Amino acid sequence: MTIDAERRPRVLRALTALLLATAAATVVVEVLNYWYAPSHGFGFAVRTGWALLRTLGWLLLVRQVRRNRAVARPLGLILAVTTVFAVGRLIVPRTGLPPLPGVAGFVVLLLLCVAVVVLLYRHPVVREYLVRHPNRVVLTREGLRVEEAAPRRAPVTGWLLTARIAAFTYSPLMLVPCLVSFGELRDRPEWLLAVLFWLATGIGVSYAVLLGTFFLLRGKPGARRYLGWLTLFVLLWDLPLCYFLLGVDGLIRDGVPLLAAGLLTWYALHRAAKLDTA
Repeated sequence: MTIDAERRPRVLRALTALLLATAAATVVVEVLNYWYAPSHGFGFAVRTGWALLRTLGWLLLVRQVRRNRAVARPLGLILAVTTVFAVGRLIVPRTGLPPLPGVAGFVVLLLLCVAVVVLLYRHPVVREYLVRHPNRVVLTREGLRVEEAAPRRAPVTGWLLTARIAAFTYSPLMLVPCLVSFGELRDRPEWLLAVLFWLATGIGVSYAVLLGTFFLLRGKPGARRYLGWLTLFVLLWDLPLCYFLLGVDGLIRDGVPLLAAGLLTWYALHRAAKLDTA
């Protein structure tokens, strides 16, 4: 059960309000980008829709914070990083300077995301409370009940959770530029087969990540190496396609967010390994 609203520390209530404000700011900035954008092509629509989907992620994070879940911290970090990239790539037009309202909104959103990460990772009260495990169905003398169940295996470090969540962003970050590329095929139909392979790979990566993180959280040997090599494969596959099909603009808008997620995964795996050997 969650703590009553009256008994919750002020910083947790402030964090919840901050998350709701960040979700609202994401929508506002996207509306401003759409309003001031000089053109609204297929690629712009796909990228805008993906950015707006992050609003649901922020609302999910609010739910995790209210339930004091340990997963809230890595989820908040991933949302903050990817939101900044997803929204930032829509502000800068292909030519000319970005509109001032859009830049001002992005700066506000950036400050909100930084504040979220600082509270999640640096405030001692937040770290103390975000420790609960997910509820599970357990069998008791009274029958089946839904209650918190501590994992039977050794506790998972926060860095492993961060690596897991960061890796789960690979598939959507690959599929967004892939869908944008479909709109470019009318001028370059010879790339159709490559785009179809890109789509299949983006879907397949989601299952590969699921398999790798399943063993990663259970401490299986080789799971970290597997996820590290999978990250390298994803980057070597996706970044060249972004460049050849979408140009430098696409590489920056769609490749850099995936690169950031990959670097975060590698860093989280490295930190987790250091904690194990300490």
